[in-house]
Amino acid sequence: MKILVTGGVGFVGSHLVWAAADAGHDLVVLDDFSGGVPAVLPDRVRVVRGDIGDAATLDAVLGDGVEAVVHFAGKIQVGESVRMPGPYFDTNFVKSLRLLEAIARHRIERLVFSSTAAVYGTPDLALIPETAPTVPVNPYGASKLSFEYALAGFERAHGVRWAALRYFNASGARRDGRLRENHEPETHLIPLVIDAGLGRRPPVTIMGTDYATRDGTCLRDYIHVEDLASAHLRAIDVLGRQTVGAANLGTGRGYTVREVVDAVGEVLGQPVPHTIGTRREGDPPALVADAARARQLLGWEPTRSELRLVVEDTLRSRR
Repeated sequence: MKILVTGGVGFVGSHLVWAAADAGHDLVVLDDFSGGVPAVLPDRVRVVRGDIGDAATLDAVLGDGVEAVVHFAGKIQVGESVRMPGPYFDTNFVKSLRLLEAIARHRIERLVFSSTAAVYGTPDLALIPETAPTVPVNPYGASKLSFEYALAGFERAHGVRWAALRYFNASGARRDGRLRENHEPETHLIPLVIDAGLGRRPPVTIMGTDYATRDGTCLRDYIHVEDLASAHLRAIDVLGRQTVGAANLGTGRGYTVREVVDAVGEVLGQPVPHTIGTRREGDPPALVADAARARQLLGWEPTRSELRLVVEDTLRSRR
């Protein structure tokens, strides 16, 4: 199958590209290279540098036999979205809507969207199902949720079947070490803790130790990027028969910040230098997925998201 992957040189996108190429799919990547250093992609993958809001570029790419689209391209920094909401709604909704219009114009029936658990805001639930209220507390989550509403409308009007995969905390790296997280700036906890443990950055700061969790630090559901990639491939397959709609991608188990710091220290064989700070505004105590819907609809099961494996794969990619 010929698949267009927007944002395919980014962290999750590049892992999907490699997994899809390994599965024998024909890949085209559309990316504007704004998200940091591009990942290394298979030689056989065609890479087009361009903007998802440019109609001419979209028509040229989609008109070349594309049968499915996986849409990763977007802005992802929560804090930045609060300071500068305009670019987030422009890219994550307005330009994404141009992509959706082009998909409908070319009568492509399968679209997998990279959504986020940020659509839920700060739910007071032990496990978060897709039926939980969607009350995003920042422009990043709001822009992603806005596009989910557009997907539902385009299904009714144009027959575009869709899956909005709501990631919890994407983590890990391809186990052969070929790919890594390379955000500019890096904001994800596990690579930050590893870099602190390797002496490449100052001690990591644990933001708050008075949350209602088992050790007082924030608790999150970490999902390995290879498990995310496999879920996208399953979604592409299922969309050949039916719409998926929204589906959480997580493990159903959370780890605290302190547990992550300790796990990295165990893998490194030495304690990770860290300091204690105050709470970061807007951080919910716990975010853990109820991923039963993804398991049922996609026939998907995470196999590499145990914390030690996530840390080991991330460390290998950063050596």
